[in-house]
Amino acid sequence: MELPRSFGIVLHPTSFPGRWGIGSLGAEARGFLDWLSAAGGRWWQVLPLGPTGYGDSPYQSFSAFAGNPYLLDPEEFRARGWLPAGELPSFPEERVDFGRIYETRWPLLRRAYAGFLRHGSWGEKRDLGRFSRCEDDWLPDYALFMALKAQFRGAPWSSWPAELAHRAPRSLSAARRALAEDVGFHAWTQWRFHLAWDAVRAHARERGVGIIGDMPIFVSHDSADVWAHPEFYHLDQGGNPTVVAGVPPDYFSATGQRWGNPLYRWDVLAADGFRWWIARVRHALRTCDLVRIDHFRGFEAYWEIPATEPTAIHGRWVPAPGEALLAAIRASLGDVPIVAEDLGVITPAVEALRDRFGLPGMRVLQFAFQGGDDNPHLPHNYPEHGRVLVYTGTHDNDTARGWFRTAPAMERERARAYLAGNGIRLERDEDAPGALIRLALGSRAALALIPLQDVLGLDSSARMNRPGRPEGNWTWRYRSGALTQTAAQELRTLGTEAARVAPFGPVR
Repeated sequence: MELPRSFGIVLHPTSFPGRWGIGSLGAEARGFLDWLSAAGGRWWQVLPLGPTGYGDSPYQSFSAFAGNPYLLDPEEFRARGWLPAGELPSFPEERVDFGRIYETRWPLLRRAYAGFLRHGSWGEKRDLGRFSRCEDDWLPDYALFMALKAQFRGAPWSSWPAELAHRAPRSLSAARRALAEDVGFHAWTQWRFHLAWDAVRAHARERGVGIIGDMPIFVSHDSADVWAHPEFYHLDQGGNPTVVAGVPPDYFSATGQRWGNPLYRWDVLAADGFRWWIARVRHALRTCDLVRIDHFRGFEAYWEIPATEPTAIHGRWVPAPGEALLAAIRASLGDVPIVAEDLGVITPAVEALRDRFGLPGMRVLQFAFQGGDDNPHLPHNYPEHGRVLVYTGTHDNDTARGWFRTAPAMERERARAYLAGNGIRLERDEDAPGALIRLALGSRAALALIPLQDVLGLDSSARMNRPGRPEGNWTWRYRSGALTQTAAQELRTLGTEAARVAPFGPVR
């Protein structure tokens, strides 16, 4: 897959400003895309867009196919007459209070749904029915799953009554009848989400911006996917995982990361022709122009942790059928635009799998100054063909300013020396974002991706995620007015000097 030399911004929609407590797919999204286009950026990378639960992580979603209803814009419902004007709850301006959002947003959405049932047009209700029929391979299970979760006060599906946890047909039919209104409500939220996202994507295309999506390789145990297809996962008779996913000790944690996701029974998925995975990738391609697969190395081998282990230390590497899976996806969908997140413990076998399918990988500048000159994250070690995406940092890293302030002294000295060799001065903590941005843009990587926090020069208080910390992540938002014309022009100048600003035109 060939990528044009360009750059973009990493920003999750929850980080948009606005008065509703969390970013939405409304005017704030359009305003960001207008700013990004003015800055010469060609790409917007988001985190996974699914509905989130405990811990609020977009990487632990209730569905691999559904969208997050929190991102729906209440202003649109007011404009349509589905939601009456009323007193606005108070929310913090610079972070998402997910507890407050949970308490206020679901009742608001239910009022909007009631308004739709009363005032929605015949054509709108026809379109909802058409959407439900088109998405019948995942939507009925998701809508019933969410309705049942509400009935059982958010309890995980494995603790529901056995006849529902194990999907006895008569019990499912009875639940659909008894919970018909709630099932209809959750189907409606998905219809509205997909319409809203389609509108955002159309606006991006008009501004010459492509969208890079993010697909976690694993799914959450407490999800409609696992509940609907338990045969695809290593579960015991009670529906609980016997082994779970994670990574061994690494840069982020001395005890590794125990994610807790159930692991696939790859033999069962292969026997079915990988149909579930193909459907998942097909669905993702409806929402973005490039699909970044998180933890790509899990396609070659994955870290299997016994579910009884409290950390990721005592695990083992288990081979995965990545070549067969990617070949099946390609045979069904063609040369799909996939980006391999190839960070962590990467072996020659992982690199061979990535290269066999011509997939671009990733480099992270915050990792570049550990070790010697052979560090693959140093720009002079990028492949000659440039088929990589370089990041100043990812959602799991500190901001560039925070990283430089807390990095070991030897790492800081290596960074200064390397940057100086490329004509870039880095002396103060606050210089780090601009220095890494210049290094990324000037590298031979095809795409340079910059978290918005680094463009704005923010410190560690703007960090999005701290791996291994279960709470307090994913909350950062930027203030209204932060995206100035001056910032756009400065970024455009840097991008132009690095030959990363193409003539304006719509994404094809």
